[in-house]
Amino acid sequence: MAYIEPSEFVTKMVDAGEQKVYMSTKDTLIRAIMAGAILGLAAIFAITVATQTGSPLLGAVLFPVGFIMLYLMKFDLLTGVFTLVPLALFDKRPGVTPAQVLRNWGLVFIGNFAGALLTAFMMSFILTYGFSTDGGAIAAKVSAIGESRTLGYQSHGAGGWFTIFIRGMLCNWMVSMGVVGAMISTSAGAKMAAMWMPVMLFFYMGFEHSIVNMFLFPFSMIMGGDFTFMDYIVWNEIPTVLGNLAGGLLLVGLPLYLTHVKTSASRKLV
Repeated sequence: MAYIEPSEFVTKMVDAGEQKVYMSTKDTLIRAIMAGAILGLAAIFAITVATQTGSPLLGAVLFPVGFIMLYLMKFDLLTGVFTLVPLALFDKRPGVTPAQVLRNWGLVFIGNFAGALLTAFMMSFILTYGFSTDGGAIAAKVSAIGESRTLGYQSHGAGGWFTIFIRGMLCNWMVSMGVVGAMISTSAGAKMAAMWMPVMLFFYMGFEHSIVNMFLFPFSMIMGGDFTFMDYIVWNEIPTVLGNLAGGLLLVGLPLYLTHVKTSASRKLV
């Protein structure tokens, strides 16, 4: 297993951010759509495992397979570009402007949402035999999750909103550590191991991931969850997206950049 020093892989992070800014609209959307679809499938897989076995831990252990698949295929999640793309701006890479950063984020958001909705529709269709029956235990579980993580937060007012925001921060702290961890080695096996641990942690702890939620909440509404689309947007997606942005950038991307790219001169001891 080849280990890459932080000073090397953080430069790779900046390079990756620059590449995503220059990527064509077509490629950005395709990669984002596939990422959202795969992550949605991983989420329902983990929920199914947890429901059928009675072990949430087992579901969390298995959830990272989706994250690993999309990472190895170079597909893009909003959580990842929140961490990587601003570094190219901070590093003053040619052509990277705030408008270009926002363009990338917007396209990835749209693509992730489209992919997640596609998986939500397909899973709801097969669970209900074309919407002709209820979805059984899985549908009931997902509906309960949707209600508790929208109306449940709403019942606590501003405190509930900021709870989601902080859960979003903690989520992308871990997810981005998985993204960065995958850069420390050139071995596929080592990349998988580095991604697995932090992603498993966030899922088991119930932290809020904006793309997982793009699948989970529409799916929950289709399956009969008793909340509205605006409940989902205001009391989950918005604070989760903002928390994901803050967590990925402030707790992972920026600290690594400031200490491993913009390293200060060593102290001189007299």
